[in-house]
Amino acid sequence: MALLIGSLALACAGCNLSTEQQAAWEGSMHADSTAEAFVHWDEDDPAEIPTRCARCHSTQGFLDFCGADGSEAGVCDTAVPAGMGDINISCEVCHDESGAHRSITSVTFPSGVTIDNLGLGAICMQCHQGRESGLSVQEDIDAAGVGDDDVSEDLGFVNIHYYAAGATLYGSVAKGGYEYAGETYTGYNAHALDLNSCVACHDPHSLAVDTERCSPCHPSGFDSAKTEISELQAQLMAAMQSYASSVAGSAIVYDATSHPYFFDEAGEGYSSWTPRLLKAAYNYQTSRKDPGAFAHNKKYIVELLQTSLDDINSAQ
Repeated sequence: MALLIGSLALACAGCNLSTEQQAAWEGSMHADSTAEAFVHWDEDDPAEIPTRCARCHSTQGFLDFCGADGSEAGVCDTAVPAGMGDINISCEVCHDESGAHRSITSVTFPSGVTIDNLGLGAICMQCHQGRESGLSVQEDIDAAGVGDDDVSEDLGFVNIHYYAAGATLYGSVAKGGYEYAGETYTGYNAHALDLNSCVACHDPHSLAVDTERCSPCHPSGFDSAKTEISELQAQLMAAMQSYASSVAGSAIVYDATSHPYFFDEAGEGYSSWTPRLLKAAYNYQTSRKDPGAFAHNKKYIVELLQTSLDDINSAQ
């Protein structure tokens, strides 16, 4: 792949990027080459970011996905060497001189649903859409072929992946969460005026939220929305822990910072999954993996948490 150069950010030195924009990017999570998102593969053998991850965890992989190297657009088919010390999401993702990134105007979510005509927001949502959907949870349950409260060794935790803001924003349209049969869920969360794009609320370089633009409609800074979500999360976790002990027969512990997130009391990955517990755990994780869910689509997240709580409580 011809795009594997040194520090890709250096290529912007000759463009019109202002000093302020450069400094803003350097202070962002996208620029932090020491972050787990970019060094996770450094000790692997071979030390490389695989194609299924490279699109979102390296500039080189995203440019490959865009077809900037002349390859097929929409596919990342070349692994990126890890341990280079300069892996991050650099200027070229949005400012590629070839213009290849402009061909990416739609996003296909893990559910298979495609949203078209997204403009440059499609670049953000390629990586902020999650890796799983409620449909993949149901597929695993169907394949296991067991009852709602039967423990199955064929079930394992399904993780939506981190910062799935696009899936939250499009709600039931994208079907990022597990949606219980017979329940109604909110779709796309349309905002007022010109606040319907990622960069309308987030600075594209620092990624910071422009709270002044939110304040006319949200003077309290989303305090009530944050509280409602956190309270439901606490209730759902308590219900899951009670269910795990009394129905699944094994206590469950959650750690937001460690894969696979759900553990037994011995610290091993949780293995006593029932379909009912798996659905609730998936929705709980979905709510946790988008820290901006209170603004992206509070209603959808609350609905996922509440219906999960109702379902898990129905078995106790």
